[in-house]
This record gives sequence, structure tokens and C-alpha cells, in this order.
Amino acid sequence: MSTALLLVLGLSFTSCRDTKKAEDSIEEAVEATEEAVEEAADAIEDAVDDAGDAIEEAGDDAGEAIDEAADAAGEAVDKAAESATQKVKEATGGN
Repeated sequence: MSTALLLVLGLSFTSCRDTKKAEDSIEEAVEATEEAVEEAADAIEDAVDDAGDAIEEAGDDAGEAIDEAADAAGEAVDKAAESATQKVKEATGGN
């Protein structure tokens, strides 16, 4: 009977150690998952910031292009008006 008692106690201690190892493994897996989620969240935040910066820069570039096109169109209209005025003066003899 004492042999049976020793065998049961031995199995209990072995079982407790195995349970502790399993708990440690689960805890490590949870911590690793939490770290991975935090890193993913940081990466997403960085990507959103980068996208926002790119959109802002594209908007600025588009605004500058529109301003330049408007200036060029204005200059073309001014030159056309000057040319037309000159042609009228030439055709009317300078009046």
C-alpha cells in the first residue's frame, strides 16, 4: 500500500509540474499575442499618418498646379488682348 501511495503522490507532483508548464506556455503565448497586437496597431497608426501626409502633400501640389495654370491662362489672355489691340491699331491706322 505504501508503494501505491508513493506512486500516486509521484504522479500528482508530475501532473502539477506539467500543469505549471502549460500555464507558463499559455501565459507566454498571451504576452506574445499582446505584443504582436500592439506592434500591429503602431504599424497601422504609422500607415494612417503617412497616408494623411501624402494626401495633404498631394492637395498642396494640386493647389499649386491650379494656381500656376490660372496664372498662365491669365498671361495668355493678356497677351491675346495686347495682340488684338495691336492688330486693331494697325488695321485702323493707329487710332
